[in-house]
Amino acid sequence: MDIDLLAQVVGQKIFNQPTKRNSNDSVKQLSILGSSGSIGRQCLSVVEALPERFGVVALAAGTNLKELIGQIERHHPEVVSVGDAKGADELSRMLREKGITPSPEIHHGREGLLAAGTHPRVDIVVSAAVGVVGLEATYEAVKKGKTVALSNKEVLVAAGELMMAAVEKAGRELLPVDSEHNAVHQCLRGGTRGEVRRLVLTASGGPFRKTPLAALANVTTEQALAHPNWRMGNRITIDSATMMNKGFEIIEARWLFGMRQDQIDVVIHPQSTIHSMVEFVDGSILAQLGPTDMRMPIQYALTYPERVASNQVALDWPKLKRLDFAKASTRRFPCLRLAREAMKKGGALPCALNAADEIAVAAFLERRIPFLGIPEVIERVLGRTPRVRFERMEDVLAADGEARRMAREEIERLAVTAAAAS
Repeated sequence: MDIDLLAQVVGQKIFNQPTKRNSNDSVKQLSILGSSGSIGRQCLSVVEALPERFGVVALAAGTNLKELIGQIERHHPEVVSVGDAKGADELSRMLREKGITPSPEIHHGREGLLAAGTHPRVDIVVSAAVGVVGLEATYEAVKKGKTVALSNKEVLVAAGELMMAAVEKAGRELLPVDSEHNAVHQCLRGGTRGEVRRLVLTASGGPFRKTPLAALANVTTEQALAHPNWRMGNRITIDSATMMNKGFEIIEARWLFGMRQDQIDVVIHPQSTIHSMVEFVDGSILAQLGPTDMRMPIQYALTYPERVASNQVALDWPKLKRLDFAKASTRRFPCLRLAREAMKKGGALPCALNAADEIAVAAFLERRIPFLGIPEVIERVLGRTPRVRFERMEDVLAADGEARRMAREEIERLAVTAAAAS
């Protein structure tokens, strides 16, 4: 199937009239990939607020065993997974010492994520693991016919074509958790696909939207991690500072909603109150507003197509004094340009974009490259990446590994150049 046609076919599902949940439906059982992270913890907060609707069958965490132990005590999953064998042994010991019974099955690594994501009792998989680590498990969950609430950006950035082909074959829909795509999903319910002119993704602009361009060369890690609106993990916070996160979201929106690249725009909206907008052909614009609290989009994704009453979060209207908008400059944020170029060329380039960014961001956080070294490393890796089309998930993982290798080479090159200059 033609790639653009595939995206359109899958995106069309959003515009179809959703089926309401029957009041007699059983409790939906969840698997949360990335349960110890920010999205995973907030997802469990939503579950705890709606115990009559959701249970937890599987949890996959990384190395935060203390957080995972607390989650096991509260939710009693049947299966848990951690990062490696050492962590699995340590978790087993901690469970015995605490006398937690019955003890869940403990897995680790790739096999553990697959076990959590494809457990036969799971109805909804929350894909919130950071990085490509959650990619394969999410793909297999879709193939098994699970509903996927998607927070992991790598799933569609690195393997959009493969993932959406699997979604179409399974007759399922990916439900976006990220606030921007979640907002678009909500707005698209207000019209048909043919009535949409464009999607408008909003961006806070991060901490450097007004910083003089010349000063960006001397940005510190502490400054880059000081996001004005959101509390997030380190990588996504840096991606917000470079606006690579918005570049990723453009690619995701193209796959999620079946839109052409020229139908997806980005605007700076520093208040982060409007999470995204949809403009229709008659000039009408629908916008979704909400507080900067991820529990709202998480609950929407988990309860879709219903809207369920919740007293957890609400917009504080008296504090809403103004709504500002500005153009997103690719001169200030070159990562936006790189993302669009990668999406236009397709094939392995979006995968390489993500992999190179992850390695470059880690190097910046370790103070091995400057802030502006992030887009420089990414651009050099993209220039070295062949335009091949993926046929299997193994192709994606191989391209990801190769892009990471090239990114490390480029980081070393930058370090040698910087040392010579000093």
